[in-house]
Amino acid sequence: MYLNQFLMLAAAIFCIGVYGVLVRRNGIMVLMSVELILNAVNINLVAFGAFRHDITGQVFALFVIAIAAAEVGVGLALVMMLYRNSRSIDVDDIDLMKG
Repeated sequence: MYLNQFLMLAAAIFCIGVYGVLVRRNGIMVLMSVELILNAVNINLVAFGAFRHDITGQVFALFVIAIAAAEVGVGLALVMMLYRNSRSIDVDDIDLMKG
């Protein structure tokens, strides 16, 4: 497979993720869209690493996976607090949590 095929796949996944972040109102769907964005970045890192016959792309992809795991933990905690306070996971209700 060629490099441009991986880049086109990553671009499509990235665009789907950005669309999901901008359009969705459900907190869990927004988190899933952010995960799609991070997975598109991982595809790019690994594809460029394989293209250059270098392992640094895979190493950075592992760091991105670790950051994604931390992001999911913090994001789900925020969604749980939003649901506990407003009985909804609609991200438009976040402004109601002002102190």
